[in-house]
Amino acid sequence: MINKTLRLPLLGGVIIILGCLLAYFIQTSNHIRVQDVRFTGTNGTEMSALLYVPKNATAKSPAPGILAVHGYFNSREAQDGFGIELSRRGYVVLAIDQTGHGHSQAPAFANAFGGIDGLKYLRSLDFVDKDNIGLEGHSMGGWTVLNAAAALPNGYKSIVLEGSSTGAPFAPEGTTNFPRNLAVVFSRYDEFSGLMWHVDKALNVAESKKLQDVFGTNKNVIQGQVYGSIDEGTGRILYTPGGTHPMDHINSVAIGHALDWFQKTLDGGTSRIESDQIWYWKEIGTLIALIGFVIFVMGVFSSLLSIPYFSSLQQTPPKAQASTRNTRWWITLLIGALIPAITFLPLTRLGGELIPVNGLFNQQFNNEISFWAVINALIILILAKIFGIKFPKLFDKVTQSLALSIAVFALSYCVVSMADFFFKVDFRIWFLSFKVMSHHQLHAFFVYLIPLFIFFSITLRSIHSVLSIKEDSIVKQYFSNILALTFGFLIFLTIQYGLIFTGNLPIFFHIYDPLRLIISINFVPLMTFVAVVSTFAYRKTGHYLPGAIVCTLFVTWYVVVGQATQGG
Repeated sequence: MINKTLRLPLLGGVIIILGCLLAYFIQTSNHIRVQDVRFTGTNGTEMSALLYVPKNATAKSPAPGILAVHGYFNSREAQDGFGIELSRRGYVVLAIDQTGHGHSQAPAFANAFGGIDGLKYLRSLDFVDKDNIGLEGHSMGGWTVLNAAAALPNGYKSIVLEGSSTGAPFAPEGTTNFPRNLAVVFSRYDEFSGLMWHVDKALNVAESKKLQDVFGTNKNVIQGQVYGSIDEGTGRILYTPGGTHPMDHINSVAIGHALDWFQKTLDGGTSRIESDQIWYWKEIGTLIALIGFVIFVMGVFSSLLSIPYFSSLQQTPPKAQASTRNTRWWITLLIGALIPAITFLPLTRLGGELIPVNGLFNQQFNNEISFWAVINALIILILAKIFGIKFPKLFDKVTQSLALSIAVFALSYCVVSMADFFFKVDFRIWFLSFKVMSHHQLHAFFVYLIPLFIFFSITLRSIHSVLSIKEDSIVKQYFSNILALTFGFLIFLTIQYGLIFTGNLPIFFHIYDPLRLIISINFVPLMTFVAVVSTFAYRKTGHYLPGAIVCTLFVTWYVVVGQATQGG
C-alpha cells in the first residue's frame, strides 16, 4: 500500500515519465539519433547544439545537412519541429543555441550570434554532404544564418527565413543574388512586420519595397511563385501561412513550407509530403511531462510537510476577512489584476533605461521585468495603506519555509536534469519551458531572485488575505486566485491580438514592444502556475510565505532560462 503522502508526487512522476517517453520516441522515430553536442567557436566560445542524425547519414554515404537556429529568447529545443521533420526526411540537422542563449556561452550577439561557427561545425561532420547544406532560422535566427551565409558564401545551397528578414538591424542586406535560393516564410499576423520588412501590417508584406528588391520585382510579390532560378542559386519564394511570429515553430504549415523548399533546392534525403508530420506529438509529450511536473512539485511540497522539522508549518489558514463577493471585493480584484497589465509596457521600457545590462544584472529583459515587479509590489503596498487593508505578518517561520522551499526546488530540478540526461527533452509547450540552467543562467538566477521575491511575497500575501472568502469551496478558491493573477494580462492580450487579427495596428509604443508583447504571453500560464502552487501551499500551511518562496524559485528559474544573457 502506497503511503498517502507519496501518492501525489508518485502520480506526478508517472505522468512525467509517460510524457518524456512519448517525446523521446517521436524525436527518435525512424532510427534518428539525437545528440547533445558541444563545440568550440570563435574566440574559444563554447557552443551548444542538438544534432539530429538520420540512419542514412554515414561517412560512406553523406546526407544533406541543415543548420537550424531559434529566435531571440529561445533555445535549440524551439527548433524541434524542424529538427524532427527534416531528419525524418534524411537530413542531418544541427540546431544550435545562439551565443548567450541556452547552453552556449554569453554574451548574446557575440560572434555573429554563433551561426558561422555552427555552419563550420556542420560542415566538419563526415556524414554531411558539404555540397547540399541548407540554412533555416526563425526571427533573430534568420539573421544568424544570414551572417553565416555571408561569411561562407560557398558553404550552403539554400536558406529559409521563418519570420525573419535580410538587412538591418543585424543581417547583411539582401539582393537578387544574396542569399542563395531564399524562401521567406512570413506569417500573416507576424508582430514584427515593421522591423523586418518595413510594412505596418504583416498582411501587406507582399507590398514591401525591401522584399520586392530582394525578389527582383517592382510589383507585389506573389505568394508561392518561384522568382529567379533555383539552378543558378537566385531562386526566391514567399510563403504567408496563418499565425503569429512566435507560432512559426509550432505551425505545421510554416514547417511544411521549409520542408518543401529544401526538397526543391537540396539533393538527397527522403521525399515525404509536407503534411506528413509527427513533431506535434513530441510537443504533446513534453506538455504531459510539464503537467506532471506541476503535480510533482505540489506532491513533494505536501510530502515534506510530514517530516518532523517541517510539520509545525501545517496550520489551518486564518479566517477570511470577507464573507461574500461584494462590490468592494470585485473592485479590489479588478484593480489588482489590471494594474500589472496596464503598467507592463511602460514600466518594462523604463526599467530597461534605468537598469542597463552590466556584470551583475546581465539579462536585459529580466532587468525590465524585475523593475516592473518591484514597482508593482510598491503600488500594492501604497493602495493597501490608502484603503486601510490589514495584512498578516510579512515574515513568519522563515527558516523552515525557506528550507522546505529549497528542498522542493532541488528535488524538482533533479527531475528536470534526469529528463534531459536520459531522454534529451525538457518540460515545455511552445516556448514555455523548464530546463537545465547553464553556468551564466545560474549566475542570473541568484541575482533575479531578490526582486521577484519582493513581488511574490507582497502580491501573494495580498491575494490570500484580501481575496479569500469564508466558506469558499476549493474550486472557487483556486479559480479566484487564478483570475486575480491572470485576468489583466488576458484582457491586455485579447485587445492587442484582437487588433492584429482584425487587420489593425496593435497598441505599441516602441519598435521593440512587439517583443514585450510576446513576452507577456508567458504571464498567463506562468501566473496560473503561481496561483495553483501558492494556493495549494497556503491551504497546507495557513501562511503565504512557503508558497511565495517556492513560486519565486520556480519563476526565477523559468525566466532566466527563457531569456538571453547579454552580459558576459
